[in-house]
Amino acid sequence: MFIQKNFSLLNYNTFGINVNALEFFEYSELENLNELFKNNVFDSIFFVLGGGSNILFKDNFNGLIIHPQNKGIEIIEETSKNVLLKIAAGEEWDNVVEYAVNKGFYGIENLSFIPGNAGAAPIQNIGAYGVEIKEIIKYVDYFNIENGKIEQLSNSNCKFGYRDSIFKNELKNKIIVTNIYIHLSKIENYHIDYGNIKDELKNTKIINLKAVREAVINIRRNKLPDPAIIGNAGSFFKNPIVSKQLLKEIQSDFEDVPSFYVDLCSVKIPAGWLIEKCGFKGLKIGNAGVHDKQALVLVNYGKANANEIIELANEIISKIQNKFGIKLEPEVNII
Repeated sequence: MFIQKNFSLLNYNTFGINVNALEFFEYSELENLNELFKNNVFDSIFFVLGGGSNILFKDNFNGLIIHPQNKGIEIIEETSKNVLLKIAAGEEWDNVVEYAVNKGFYGIENLSFIPGNAGAAPIQNIGAYGVEIKEIIKYVDYFNIENGKIEQLSNSNCKFGYRDSIFKNELKNKIIVTNIYIHLSKIENYHIDYGNIKDELKNTKIINLKAVREAVINIRRNKLPDPAIIGNAGSFFKNPIVSKQLLKEIQSDFEDVPSFYVDLCSVKIPAGWLIEKCGFKGLKIGNAGVHDKQALVLVNYGKANANEIIELANEIISKIQNKFGIKLEPEVNII
């Protein structure tokens, strides 16, 4: 068991924050987790860091960073209509989508180009363009740090919500996701009426999985900054869910407010629209700023520390609450 000391996390978080971890452990075999358990490592402070694409470190991490690198995509069950895939937590999520598309499996093509590892997908209940991971997850395997055993949860027990799950609440800091199982279709079916996908595909003669995937990738590349060039963690805030009554009040001043029905009593309003209406889009304060193409994305222009980004985020939260009566919640995990 090789644990590295005073390990730099600069290349392990897409925000590009220069912090260190007291200890760092990378594993590729599940037996490695048993070694940690037997050595009582989980009795101390630890954090499981996947792709680092949804994280903001406030300071050096005074504990152990566990970095999953277990790989593998395996067909567990297959019929003429469906397929069940078992995916190791350390697989890059977009590699999973590419695999499914190349195999002709439908269901996750709208989730193309989302950064991060497969193990984080159910924790965050990742979603984009009208599709969420909760719709295709069947099981989640995890290592229970209290008893050292591999256990499994079915979809119905994962308590999925909007960018939420049991893994962010009751099971937070109690488990390590090891594998996920996703149920995909072999029957042609697309979700292309959401967002800009239909516009991106209007000049495409043949609609297929690869065309939809390319459309999603093009949209994301045009709207979102490349973390390799400008540090960011994608969408910094959740899109708020509000009552229909509050929506009507906002519409009295802003007829163009976009909204999407969640249920009979509530709607979702794009956080990016709220941020833009408050004049933050393209704003740069010191080394932190709001992206000029997508107001939902906060960026590090090279030398920002976490405090600069958090101060900007808090200013955005305050102004939107004063202007619209809506309190934004961060989607990014701040540690």
